[in-house]
Amino acid sequence: MTLEQAKFEYLLRLGDSSLIIGHRLSEWCGHGPILEEDIALINIALDFVGNATSLLTYAAQVEGKGRTEDDLAYLRNERDYRNLLLTEQPNGDYAMTIARQFLYDVYTYFLYEELKNSKDETIAAIAVKSHKEITYHLRHTTEWMYRLGDGTEESHQRLQNGLNELWMFTSDLFDMDEVDAILIKAGIAPDLNKIKEAWEKRVKEVVAEATLQLPTSIAKQKGSREGKHTEHLGYLLAEMQYLPRTYPTAKW
Repeated sequence: MTLEQAKFEYLLRLGDSSLIIGHRLSEWCGHGPILEEDIALINIALDFVGNATSLLTYAAQVEGKGRTEDDLAYLRNERDYRNLLLTEQPNGDYAMTIARQFLYDVYTYFLYEELKNSKDETIAAIAVKSHKEITYHLRHTTEWMYRLGDGTEESHQRLQNGLNELWMFTSDLFDMDEVDAILIKAGIAPDLNKIKEAWEKRVKEVVAEATLQLPTSIAKQKGSREGKHTEHLGYLLAEMQYLPRTYPTAKW
């Protein structure tokens, strides 16, 4: 695998994860628990979609086959996607969404903090912009972790259930392969073992303060690096890609 091939694959992983989590959050539009939170979730979704646009635009340039960011977003099949398994999990109730977002926000906070120092200038520039948004995302979900975890008996249990159900997908966050090895050597991508250490520390701190318990499940779900996904991604793509696939020449 060449450096450019590895970079393209890595950009898909970053861009696809942002795109899919952004779509998931957009599903809350008009359904948020309160108006202020409805608006907040949609704004966060837009941040993720904007980040995905930047990453997939650069991915298309690196690939050099004439595809655009829209082609990559709407004209690939399920097995061609490289998004993290955590990002495609359904919203569930609001506590489930917060659990998913918190686990992912902690991950992206430390990941993009490292990517700001990437030797690839475009990736570094995208990371600098995105990290400012991610800092807000993490503050938002952390506050909700405290509010729900240390709130009523029902809110506590719902959030704990969310953590328990989603925990198996966290191992996928730190899975590494040849792509990572090539880009780490080139100074383009960080070692995820370093990210994992920081992620575990922050997660443990917040979970404890929210009076929750870290899940004890040893079940692990991996495969996103190889395009192996849960059943949820196919349904999500069917909805997200319907318009451009049905009307490929449509113009706004």
